[in-house]
Amino acid sequence: MPKQLRVLMVEPHEAPYETLITDQLDDLQETVGGLFEMIGNGDGTLLVCNDEAKLIGMEGNRRLDGDIIAGPFFVVGEEGENLRSLTDAEMEKYKQRFAEIEDISPEEIQNNMGFEFYAW
Repeated sequence: MPKQLRVLMVEPHEAPYETLITDQLDDLQETVGGLFEMIGNGDGTLLVCNDEAKLIGMEGNRRLDGDIIAGPFFVVGEEGENLRSLTDAEMEKYKQRFAEIEDISPEEIQNNMGFEFYAW
């Protein structure tokens, strides 16, 4: 039976907001618009974003540790190999973290997509 998750949704050009999704694969993919990637925040939460967002031309959303997250993403709790709802404190922390709506140009996204090759 699917489990309801309380997450923080962050979309380009929008303030973050609380919403409910299920822990089902198709719901997770639909929420971010395709294949997803999970990025650990180091505090028992995950940022879940579209793995191909930059490649398929999704709009820039927020800057994160020198990178750019394109397309919609959400923050959810992590419990071992399972997802869990955010606590009130986690919800507030990430609402504040992503409160600023950022203007990210397509050129900035393009410049952030680079690959580096090293030959030995």
